[in-house]
Amino acid sequence: MRAIISVYDKTGVIDFARGLNKSGYEIFSTGNTGKVIADAKIPVHSISDITGFPEILDGRVKTLHPMVHGGILARRDIPGHMAEIAKHNIQTIELVAVNLYPFVRTISKKGVTLADALENIDIGGPTLIRAAAKNFPDVIVIVEPADYPLVLEKISKGGLDIKERKRLAQKAFQHVAAYDTAIAQYLAEDH
Repeated sequence: MRAIISVYDKTGVIDFARGLNKSGYEIFSTGNTGKVIADAKIPVHSISDITGFPEILDGRVKTLHPMVHGGILARRDIPGHMAEIAKHNIQTIELVAVNLYPFVRTISKKGVTLADALENIDIGGPTLIRAAAKNFPDVIVIVEPADYPLVLEKISKGGLDIKERKRLAQKAFQHVAAYDTAIAQYLAEDH
């Protein structure tokens, strides 16, 4: 099983990654998150190991790739999906833990520039969250560190049931909706 962990808020991420590793998950991560996990001596791979492509544009493009999203969005109950990803050597991803750049905190700072605000609009994170939440029957999506202990407990006992997965997906879509709303409201103002 494979997990992607890419979080701005690193609260609890070491214990979470350690628990996933003990449960047999292969962990993939982006820049700083990967470094934090690796520094804790937990096995972790770069997203580039999935994509075969380096992070580019100062980290603006990391996870936006068919090797990532094919592995998240493939429905395991549709043989055609599974055959198609196999044809392209795409492996499934069973868990996505992502939280987003601190846009609201950034724009709340005195003297923040439009350029600073724009650099704190997360693109890959919401895309990962939305993809995982769309395919919640097959992919666990986590957007809040507070959910790490429960998810680890459920995984250790055989996994999350569909109701729990749906609750996490709802929370994920709400998280992205609130994030996008804050961005839209900010851009509606004069700056």
